[in-house]
Amino acid sequence: MRVLVTSLAILALTASAAMAEVKTKVIEYQVGDQSFDGFLAYDDSIKGPRPAVVVFHEWWGLNDYAKKRTKMLAELGYVAFAADMYGDGQFVDHPKDAGQMAGKVRANVDTWQKRAVAALDVLKKQPQCNPDKIAAIGYCFGGSTALQLGYTGADVDAIATFHAALPTPTQEQADAIEAKVLICHGADDSFVSQESIDAFQEKLKDAEVDLNFVAFPGAVHSFTVEDSGKHGNPGMQYNKEADEKSWAMLLDLLKSELN
Repeated sequence: MRVLVTSLAILALTASAAMAEVKTKVIEYQVGDQSFDGFLAYDDSIKGPRPAVVVFHEWWGLNDYAKKRTKMLAELGYVAFAADMYGDGQFVDHPKDAGQMAGKVRANVDTWQKRAVAALDVLKKQPQCNPDKIAAIGYCFGGSTALQLGYTGADVDAIATFHAALPTPTQEQADAIEAKVLICHGADDSFVSQESIDAFQEKLKDAEVDLNFVAFPGAVHSFTVEDSGKHGNPGMQYNKEADEKSWAMLLDLLKSELN
């Protein structure tokens, strides 16, 4: 009898897993006169609105890595939306091209923030989204973008960044942050200066922002990206321990702030 009950339980779990399926779709939206193609992922076996996460891509653009993280969040029950910060779903693979595209966005902070806010608004309008329970996360350039979103006073509950540059906010921008903030930083990241880290932390401390800054020993830039070493730059390397620990910290943050 015990064997039969166990077998039935396994079958039930298997059937439940089979019913759960992550759906994805491209959502076209406008910011000014430019068209953008975001990437939505959600588990269609979950009924009704649920907590949501907007994901901001690395400087490469809206590539498979950003989509992978978006789907990972959907598998955990969140509705996730990967924003398109460059337009038309563009992405590149050469650091020179990526630097040019990211630099163009960074050069106009007003445009940068408007694109981030627009992506958040698209997510809020999705029927699967609970607009009162939203987080923003980002990798590299996307982490900086998540912070720029926070600097606008956007109504998000949590912000998490991974190997991101840390743009120093004005005091007014720091005071506008509504979210709890998690910064996952590579302790040996040569791309982010200690001066910028200190300035960032000082502004958020003065604004009494709930900030958790974590520096992972031995980790450099792009430590969450498994193929980051393909570019031959020793300053961009995957670190399995830092990747797994930072992801676990993100999930703890989402659980505490969204659920």
